[in-house]
Amino acid sequence: MRISAELRREGGAPPWRGSDWPSRAGSSHLQQVRDSDWFSVAGHAPAGTAPPAVGARPPPRTDGLAPRSAAMADPAAQSSLVSSSSSSTSVTSSSASPTRGLVGGSMSGSAVQELLFWRDVRKSAVAFGASLVLLLSLATLSAVTVVAHVALALLSVTISLRVYRAVVQALHKSDEGHPFRAYLDVDLALSPEAFQAHAALVAQHVNRALHLLLHLFLVEDLVDSLELALAMWLMTYVGAVFNGITLLILADILAFTLPPLYEKYEVQINHYVALGRRQTKDLMGKMQAKLPGLAKKKPE
Repeated sequence: MRISAELRREGGAPPWRGSDWPSRAGSSHLQQVRDSDWFSVAGHAPAGTAPPAVGARPPPRTDGLAPRSAAMADPAAQSSLVSSSSSSTSVTSSSASPTRGLVGGSMSGSAVQELLFWRDVRKSAVAFGASLVLLLSLATLSAVTVVAHVALALLSVTISLRVYRAVVQALHKSDEGHPFRAYLDVDLALSPEAFQAHAALVAQHVNRALHLLLHLFLVEDLVDSLELALAMWLMTYVGAVFNGITLLILADILAFTLPPLYEKYEVQINHYVALGRRQTKDLMGKMQAKLPGLAKKKPE
């Protein structure tokens, strides 16, 4: 009692009693937790910084992010966070669609390359034989007759298999299902996104072809137009000997025979091709030197 009276006279706080100790210790611990949480929300506090006073607002963060407590407490902040995450997701999905288009185009190109280079002998042989038979049929028969015979052959095979499977199921009283169920269940529908991607690619090629035709036939460059005229003049002699179907047959045979030969003799072929290009370039340079009007315009 004497000590508490002296402390009251001196302005000091009375000592804690046994019943007050848990409540005061709990409030002190809660204040420390709030101070530490304030630093975790507002960011890392620099060394030697004292905890802020009770009720003080945290300083703005320097990393561009709002405090967690403020973001969670403000509904507008929550909606802005949700909208920003959804917009970033949409941007990612939209940027991935051209990539799918590109991947699909590269996959189809690699499949054709594998056929032409005979990576799989069986598939290449089937493709080469079918295309050659089709072109030879078109060379001897009309297109309508060829299409009708191909359709009849395909229908005869599928109908025969369908009837055979039905008879086997009736005799054995089994339910094996349709023989072509795996092919019927394949989803061949063209999505609007894929259609738009292919349409954009076709439009790009058409625009490029139109620009090239205008460049050649309207004589934007005299040398290029003369080269086209020379090529068309040589094609008149080729057309006098071969027709279109014969040229397609030759192109089909060369498409399946030249790539393996080029892969086998790549060094020698590149050497002779480079030599021919060099001689052609020298000849064109001499012609342009003698005829200044043939000189190509330098791009501005």
